[in-house]
Amino acid sequence: MTPRPILADSLRTELGECPLWCAAEAALCFVDITGRAIHRYRPGDGSHALLPVAEDVGCIGLWPSGGFIAGMRTGIFRLDAEGRAVAKLAANPESHATSRFNDGRTDPRGRFLLGTIDEPKAGGAAHLYRYDRRGLVALVDGLLTSNGLAFFPDGRSLYHADTPRFTVRRYAYDPETGALADPEPFVTLTPTEADRGRPDGAAVDVEGCYWTALYEGGRIQRYAPDGRLLAEIAVPARCPTMIAFGGPDLRTLYVTSARAGRPAEELARLPLSGALFALEVEVTGLPTVGFDPGI
Repeated sequence: MTPRPILADSLRTELGECPLWCAAEAALCFVDITGRAIHRYRPGDGSHALLPVAEDVGCIGLWPSGGFIAGMRTGIFRLDAEGRAVAKLAANPESHATSRFNDGRTDPRGRFLLGTIDEPKAGGAAHLYRYDRRGLVALVDGLLTSNGLAFFPDGRSLYHADTPRFTVRRYAYDPETGALADPEPFVTLTPTEADRGRPDGAAVDVEGCYWTALYEGGRIQRYAPDGRLLAEIAVPARCPTMIAFGGPDLRTLYVTSARAGRPAEELARLPLSGALFALEVEVTGLPTVGFDPGI
């Protein structure tokens, strides 16, 4: 029987993104990009803390001594446990008027990989970057919206999406150096007038299968390592945005969603848009890797 997502928390985000499971706190942390907030949700007791931040926040990782590393509009910041900026680690080298950091994830050694979004979609000005103690380095250029970062369980393959181009690529990845090589097509979706579902945020399970949220597609998908579509699960929101495995056994699949900019008719029909959803799955996810400032 196909699992069905349930409402995990009713708070509506404008543009929910980047859920990650913090095992030490038994909490799911995620962002509201344009709502300028980090959320900390504890499913054990249903508590939910909202941490305001100073600017649009695209992605977060866990800082080893507490708090977060965050990709925001103007740069990469270290934030404390309440979302306050402690230090600016690197500037966004693109125009802040048309670019902000978007999806991001730590690699198996604790480097922070994150990309930007070319907001006007005017010509592929976005990039995928790597941040570590050596600084910020561009890895891929010519993107519209960098998204869908997820690592194969052995850390030697990286999945990466360019959302408006409906594509996911797979790269060879060197976890010792953080270098990318040998890009190859993994999944390409074909939009129709009725269905413009495209690959947004993602996660990988212990079997190496890639789970992707289809923005404007109202569903999530699971792909085998060879690119075969294995499962498709409807979500009660037109725009699911990203997926994370959580819970004590990493078998709860959390899904963030968006409501910003959606038509009034759609929001009336899908009033849970912007909420956080959860479903129990049979496969285990991969644990969250924290950022390592010393690598």
